[in-house]
Amino acid sequence: MKRLKLALLALTFLITNNLFAQRELFTGEFYFGAGAGASAASIDFLPSVPQTKKIGFFGGVAAKYVSQNHLGVIVEANYSQRGWEEDFDPESGFSYNRTLNYLEIPFMTHVYFGNKTRFIFNAGPQLSILLNDSQEMSQALADDLEARREANPDLPIGFQYNPISEMQRVDYGLVGGVGMEVQTGIGSFDLEGRYYFGLGDIFTSRRSENAYFGRSAHRLIEAKLTYYIKIK
Repeated sequence: MKRLKLALLALTFLITNNLFAQRELFTGEFYFGAGAGASAASIDFLPSVPQTKKIGFFGGVAAKYVSQNHLGVIVEANYSQRGWEEDFDPESGFSYNRTLNYLEIPFMTHVYFGNKTRFIFNAGPQLSILLNDSQEMSQALADDLEARREANPDLPIGFQYNPISEMQRVDYGLVGGVGMEVQTGIGSFDLEGRYYFGLGDIFTSRRSENAYFGRSAHRLIEAKLTYYIKIK
């Protein structure tokens, strides 16, 4: 038993010593880059609003710091087109498309496996600020809304068409993604698929007396290619 304990202690010492040696030998790596991609956006409305995925663009700059083997952090600043496109019966003549433009800043833990070709996993919180919006509504839908509001002025009809001044300007949520990184002589290329789960609401929730929607949160499926240059 004593020999077994001594062997375990020796093995523990060797493993611990090896890990600390690797950490001491590893020099932190800092990368700066730029990237862009496409997103499929929707809003999780409650009560629900029938939608199709809205295709948008997002892109910006990124900074990555690898502090030790297989682990680092990524911070980005992106311009992002989000919003929703409603799904109507084609025979109705109705259509509605709204674009919400955000400045988004994700803070992600970066995990990778491999050497020159790496499997990557990124995840963390994201903060976004609503910059501006635009919307397109068919005349048939506009006329129908006007008629319904005149007939029932006390009902909250078409709440999702309210102006940007009635929206929350700050959004927050969680983002995660997986992909591949390829390191070359001219820099590294990260190709990644992401999903963003909004925790905030774009409209005031039912906690307010004047609210209509119980939930109105962003949902995003994204694909992004980022080019990094190693600074040190």
